[in-house]
Amino acid sequence: MQRRMNPREANRMMAKMGMQVQQVEDVTRVVIESASKKIIIDEPEVAIVTVQGQKVYQVGGGRAREEGASSPTVQDDVQLVATQAGVSVEEAANALKQSGGDLAQAIILLKQKKSP
Repeated sequence: MQRRMNPREANRMMAKMGMQVQQVEDVTRVVIESASKKIIIDEPEVAIVTVQGQKVYQVGGGRAREEGASSPTVQDDVQLVATQAGVSVEEAANALKQSGGDLAQAIILLKQKKSP
């Protein structure tokens, strides 16, 4: 049978190692944004772990979901590629995904597809 460590004991041990843990109360949502997607975590448990002056945010639990990014910058990129390559917005969006967001590469891919 495994014994659970008392939170007070755990904090003492971490303090001896130069670590501090602080729970962040009342967090309702954490959003992580990248150029291509958002990760949204509802009702997470969040702690700030400080080690040698460096803060680390620890997110656990909750319900996570992903959403595609639809920021104005991404929409502008799609429109630019569509105009430059002379294709539909859907084709431009697919080419941008294929090229990893590289505008020039997406335009080249689309122009190569169009030429015989």
